[in-house]
Parts: sequence; structure tokens; C-alpha cells
Amino acid sequence: MPLFALGINHQTAPVELREKVAFAPDSLMVAYADLLSQPLVKEAVIISTCNRCEIYCHYEGHDITPILRWLTDFHGIEAGAFDQNFYSYQDQQAVNHLFRVSCGLDSLVLGEPQILGQIKQAFASAGQAKAVSKTLNKWFQYAFSVAKRVRTDTQIGANAISVAFAAVSLARQIFSDLKKSRVLLIGAGETIELVGKYLLEHEVPNITIANRTLERAMGLVEQFNANAITLEEIPNHLAKSDIIISSTASPLPIIGKGMVECALKDRRHQPMLFIDIAVPRDIEQQVAELNDAYLYSVDDLQGIIEENKQARVEAAIEAEKIIVAGVSDFMAWQESLKAVESIRLYRQNSEQLRDELLQRAITSLANGNDSEKVLKELAFKLTNKLIHHPSQALTTVSQTGNEQDLALLRLTLGLSQHDEL
Repeated sequence: MPLFALGINHQTAPVELREKVAFAPDSLMVAYADLLSQPLVKEAVIISTCNRCEIYCHYEGHDITPILRWLTDFHGIEAGAFDQNFYSYQDQQAVNHLFRVSCGLDSLVLGEPQILGQIKQAFASAGQAKAVSKTLNKWFQYAFSVAKRVRTDTQIGANAISVAFAAVSLARQIFSDLKKSRVLLIGAGETIELVGKYLLEHEVPNITIANRTLERAMGLVEQFNANAITLEEIPNHLAKSDIIISSTASPLPIIGKGMVECALKDRRHQPMLFIDIAVPRDIEQQVAELNDAYLYSVDDLQGIIEENKQARVEAAIEAEKIIVAGVSDFMAWQESLKAVESIRLYRQNSEQLRDELLQRAITSLANGNDSEKVLKELAFKLTNKLIHHPSQALTTVSQTGNEQDLALLRLTLGLSQHDEL
């Protein structure tokens, strides 16, 4: 069962390229239907986050170029434009890659836990699209199990570090006392929730949450004692904000250069910090051209994150050992499927032989032949037929002098080591 993983991430491409292949949540069902209609694609899971877009699939071909072409065609991108930015893995390497991604070892922030939740959500979406069957279900369940063990048995998750943590750290560097800052959070997803928790730890008293629907934001409003506004109200509220952190799934920018210019004018050019951790980006890049407006994207957080990586290096080494063991277990399961098929064929052949000889015996009895003679002949012929091929195999292996093969064959046939040869 050939397994493949292909994609693009923060290590191989900047945000400008990643946002072009990102999947909006409302396009996933269409994407799955289209992907599964491609020749040789049997199962698939699409993972699309701010730092990566990856496709994991059970694909019965040898060249993944058609899948890469599907990805670029689906997003209306010129064929071959990003080929140098994509990577692909097959079978054991693909399994290893998914396990490392699930454990946060391939993340922008080493060991960050958020990716596991995103993978589980992606897996659930694939299930809703009926894009997952036995093979990928087993593959991803193994990934979840390995990730859980890494979290339990290592310190990879100690001292919570994430893109959200890095964003708040950056805000602290620019506004030394966050207690006096007014913060506007745009979005109501998991990342914004994490940002809000870190802000609470720094006793930020003035938080406003902007979201497409107020209903979705209400849970965070109560959690952070915040105010809530709709996305349409942002222009009227922007001038009141010192720090703006945005993370939505919007396919188009929410904040433009003109909107920020008006806000700065109303603020009499008091500085504003914009941290855009969305892909595609929520804030137009041209905002960075404005005086007193400081714009950072997810890629700009890399420097802050690098400072925190060293503490997790030793834990990552231990995590890699767990992953290697998990990959080995999964590959052994895959190999066992071959044994299952062999057992099925062996049983089928044996039952067919039994039925043929039994039918002959029944016919012989119906013709009035002696029942004892018929039963003895049935037992004799059945025994000879069943031991014919094993006997040939024993003879061949004995002639080669390979003691290991002979011992394995004897074990397979239920012969004790103490039985005489």
C-alpha cells in the first residue's frame, strides 16, 4: 500500500507562496471530492495551517507529479511555478514525516502542541468527506498515539512555546508594560485563544475581540473579560488599539493600508503594532510602509522562536527515538497485512482441496463402496495433498544447508527443535 506525503512549509517557502496553496475551510469538501476523483488516489488527508499545506495519501502510483499538478490546478497556479518549494516522501519516510509533524518536531516552534490539534481536525474533516479508509485511519491513529507518548514521556511540551507565545513576546519587547496597552484580537480560533491566555498572564486589562460573528467570540469574551465587535466594526475601533494581533481563515485581507492611515491620523501618530499570524494574511503588506505602523508576519516571529528552541533540543532527541519505534511498529503492521493475505489464500486453497476430496468421498459412498475404505482413502489423500508442498520446501531448504531458514520452516510447521530430523 504505497503511502505518500507531499507539501510545502515554512522551511521551504515564504508566506507569500504558502498562502497561495492554503485551503479555506469552506473549500475543503470540494477539494476532497476533486482529489479523490483523480486516478489512483484511494485515500487522502489535507493539512492546511499557517505554516504548511500538506497532502497525505494512499496513492497507487509511483510518480506524485499528478497530485502536485492537481494542487496547483485547484488553486489556479501556473504548473511548475513552485516545484522547487515542494517536498515529497514515500512509505516509511512519509510515515516518519507525519509522526514528526504530529509531535511538533517539524514546526516553526519546536515541540509546539497546537499542530496536533490541527492534524486531528484535518483528519476529522477528511473523515466527513469520506476520504479516509483503513490504511490512512491506521496511519493517523498511530501518529496520534506516538504524539501522546512524546508529550507524556519527554519534556518537549515544557514551558509552552507557540506562535501565539512568540506574538505576545514580541508585543512585550515593543510595549514593555502590557498592562497599559489596548489590544485588538481578530479571530476567535485556537491561536487567538492562546494569545488571549498569554495576555491574561501579563495582566492586560483592555482586550477587544473582533470576529465575523459575535456568537463565536462570546466564549472568549467571557474567558478574557473582553469586549466583542464584528469585523465590520474594526475601522471604527482600530484607532483605540495599540496592539493588533490577527489570525483568521479569511481568504482576503481584513485590514488595509487606508484603514490604518486613518487610524494613525486619529491617534496623532502614536505607534501601532500589527502582528499577522494568518495565512493567507489578514493585513495588507503595504501597512509596513506607514510611519508609526509596525507590521510582523508569522515569518518575522522566527527570530523570537529561535531563542526558545535550545531548551527543547534534548527533549527532541528523546522524541525522535519514540518516533523511530512508532514508525517501526507501523511498518510492521503494514507488513503483517501481507501475511494476512497469504493466510487467506492458504486457507482458501486448503478448503478447496478439502471440499473436492470430500465430494469424491460422498460420491463414492453413494455408489455403495465400503465406508471404512472410503474414509481411509479420504484421510490418506487429504494428508498427502496437504503435506506435499511443505515437504518439498523442507527438502529444498535442507539441501541448501541454511539452518535459519530450516528452523523457521520447522517452527512454521509446528515441529519442535527436539523432534528428530
